Amino acid sequence: MPTPFVSRGAYTALATPFLADGSLDRAAWKKLVGFQVDQGIDGIVPGGTTGESPTLSWEEHEQMLVDAGEVAAGRCSILAGAGSNSTSEAIEATAEAKAHGASAVLLVDCYYNGPSSLELRTEYYERVLDAVPDVAIVPYVIPGRTGCALSAEDLAILHGQAPSRVPAVKESTGDLDRMRKDRALAGATLAIFSGDDDFTVPMMTDPAIRACGVISVMSNLAPAAMAKLVLACETGDRATADSLAAQLAPLFALVTVVAPSTRILPDGRVVEVMDKFRNPVAIKTMMMGLGMLGPVARRPLGKMTSSAVGICRSGLRKVWSASPELLRPIEGAFGVSIDARLADDAIWSALTR
Repeated sequence: MPTPFVSRGAYTALATPFLADGSLDRAAWKKLVGFQVDQGIDGIVPGGTTGESPTLSWEEHEQMLVDAGEVAAGRCSILAGAGSNSTSEAIEATAEAKAHGASAVLLVDCYYNGPSSLELRTEYYERVLDAVPDVAIVPYVIPGRTGCALSAEDLAILHGQAPSRVPAVKESTGDLDRMRKDRALAGATLAIFSGDDDFTVPMMTDPAIRACGVISVMSNLAPAAMAKLVLACETGDRATADSLAAQLAPLFALVTVVAPSTRILPDGRVVEVMDKFRNPVAIKTMMMGLGMLGPVARRPLGKMTSSAVGICRSGLRKVWSASPELLRPIEGAFGVSIDARLADDAIWSALTR
């Protein structure tokens, strides 16, 4: 039986490790899951955006779920990424996730197709709910990635029609007013997860939002700290929550990294550009640099520029210098010295394109 889905707490959107030949690194995957569970995370998300879901096969999704279930052994919820821009594919993925032990599924709004909110509700979310009974779904609203968005009104309809089937939403709009509307329309029973690390405290402490937790990127590095931050918000310990958020701020700023670079045009002119490296490139670069996984992302994602890698390394150094206890669990779990790895120029040069 799958572990029941818990609509609260700190969930980690796990990065997916790959071998040098580009295949799934199952041994590294199990180690990452074990690290998260041992550090007290409330839930994990295999096959989400941070996990490079668009380039994973559904067979890989299923294998990751099976492996995660074996390692977690009922110690946390497993929220499986099953979203697609094809409703039939999402139905199949949801059914397979349920069969392979997922606690619930995370369904991202349909990217690229550009459906209206009405179409998202009636031709996507409701179709999945009808086709795959007895599994909870969590809509994932992230218009910056998908180019569309399930509205607060249609979210309220989905939740109101079946609160136990649509118990929560992952909110990555970056719009606090939109989140307040979610709460106002859906009522007290909808669980609202922050989809952005740096929005966690504002969302959880805003009385008009009352978020339940976060689906985090940076908990790949600091799961215990993120779990503690969420618990502090839940219990009204604002001083602890604010302190942890301040300590983690250099990492929160690195979910997306923008760095200056140059291009040489065919005629020899040199032009300056700003490269924007989006999740999961930065988090994987930092995990690679710290020895948590091998140096592979699936194309079209690739290596960062030297200036971008330098920004990531600098952020890690700030946290390690000011609050080493946040990252120290990595050393024991992965058999590394963070001091040595942060000081080793060769490690970070190898991560540069």
